[in-house]
Parts: sequence; structure tokens; C-alpha cells
Amino acid sequence: MIAETLAGIALVKSAVDGIKSAINTAKDVGEIAGYVDQLFEGEKQVQQKRAKSAYPGIVDQFGVSNIASEVIDAKLAQEKMQEMRNLIDLRFGPGTWQSIVDERARRIQAAKEAAAAERRKKIAEAKEFEETMKQIVLVTSVIVVAIGFFIFMFAVVL
Repeated sequence: MIAETLAGIALVKSAVDGIKSAINTAKDVGEIAGYVDQLFEGEKQVQQKRAKSAYPGIVDQFGVSNIASEVIDAKLAQEKMQEMRNLIDLRFGPGTWQSIVDERARRIQAAKEAAAAERRKKIAEAKEFEETMKQIVLVTSVIVVAIGFFIFMFAVVL
């Protein structure tokens, strides 16, 4: 678990370093987009680690060092995010960071909606398959009963 947090914080720090080194020479936000992605991913990892530890095991439940580390890492990640917000807004104009955050949120929401639509489509296909199978079984049963009836009638007549 500690390795996950370290990976998240390390990712945040490397992204911040990358943005700081490229911010003055970047002609547009696209040139630092990879670092911004790393920053968001690192912050996400830190938050996920903190969320996972909301239900700690017996050993970690009261470990002050674990709690302190998680809180401090989350605060550091937020601090670095704010620092990058200021750097990017200063370099590319006010509101640039917010437009990046908004566009990211819009794309994440669109991906979630697409995944939900895909799940609904698969469920509908499964129901359609089930209905088709029910119809096949019903038709087959009717045919078998009809054939059985004709065989019985033919045997009785003879």
C-alpha cells in the first residue's frame, strides 16, 4: 500500500518538475499535456490510496504514521495541483487550468456514459437472445408434441 502512495506522489512530483521545466518554452498547452496527464494520474492514485485506507485492516487501523502519511501526501498533491494551476494560468492566460479541468471532466463523463450505453446494449442483446431461445424451445416443443400426436394417432388407427 505504501508503494502505491509513493508511486502517486512520485508521479505528481515528476509531473510538476516536467511542467516547470517546459512551461517557459511551451508554445501551447499541448506541449505539456503529457505532464498534466501524469499530474492528474498521480493525484488520482494518492486519492485512491487514501480512499482504500478508509477501511484499514487491524494492523493499520490505528497506525499514526500511516494516517499522517496519507493526509500529508494528499495535502502535498493538492498543493502541487494548485501550484500547477497558477503556473499554467500565468503562462497561458486566466482560466486555462479550469478549462483543462472542465474538458477532462467532460471527457471522463462521456466515457462513463459510453460505457453505460455499451452495458445497456449488451443487456438488451442478452435479453433478446434469451427471448429468441425461449421461442426456439417453444416452437421445438410444439413440433415434438405435434409429431408425437401424429405418431400416436397413426398407431391407434392401425
